[in-house]
Amino acid sequence: MTNIRMIFLLLLTCSTFSCKEYGIEIVIPNANDLEENLATETVILGDFNFHPTSTTNVVYNRKGFSFSYSEAHEQSEWVAYELTHKDMVATNYNRPYFNQDPIVSTASADWRNFKKSGYDRGHLCPAGDRKSSKELYDETFFTSNIAPQIPSFNNGVWNRLEQKTRYWTTKYNGLYVITGGVLKGEMKTIGKEKVAVPNYFYKILMTKDHTKMIGFLVPHEPSKASLYSFVVTVDEIEKLTGIDFFPELEDVLENKLEAEVSYKKWSF
Repeated sequence: MTNIRMIFLLLLTCSTFSCKEYGIEIVIPNANDLEENLATETVILGDFNFHPTSTTNVVYNRKGFSFSYSEAHEQSEWVAYELTHKDMVATNYNRPYFNQDPIVSTASADWRNFKKSGYDRGHLCPAGDRKSSKELYDETFFTSNIAPQIPSFNNGVWNRLEQKTRYWTTKYNGLYVITGGVLKGEMKTIGKEKVAVPNYFYKILMTKDHTKMIGFLVPHEPSKASLYSFVVTVDEIEKLTGIDFFPELEDVLENKLEAEVSYKKWSF
């Protein structure tokens, strides 16, 4: 029993301090059931295990997505998650208020920065991608998942790309999705906290069978252009952002997929 008590104390310490701070859920079993449950762990993102690198070294896990937060820009440099047919539901939840994310130790941007700014609070992980439960849906309204977007961009070309991503999710039996603004170069800022307004947004998709990958780099402006006109290599997005998006992929496969620029494998 001595070893069991030691493990219990270690789990309790972790949940009280660093693990809890970074949003990682640790399951502490009931003392009476400890021996049967020592191997129990909380699954955060299904089988998503292709997290990008972080230029800020500040990565948090929520139940519905992971993100790398940039305090200097008051937003995430990337949000990553798995999207499957289980997320493609028609449930209409009541939209919650936008709130600061309590797991961000430096505090994510206050929603008031957007007030009268002329910019939408644009989702990186769309609320429409997280309708399988009210909890996951509500998570998308934390400002760690928000970037300033021109309304005609948010409701136009960016919305078209989000809808096409859901279409491909069903067609190709699930996707890995990585989204963010390019937080480089000179950018306008809004609000008292000087929230950066990206000049470009990107979205990277990979099928779960690892046979297809596609990258989009979209200028932050209204556009009626076809979505395929924004297709670029993932290598190009990596050079712009300084992020390695799929470091866990086997190198030969990663190099092949990230260098592809053809959109012909995807049904537009």
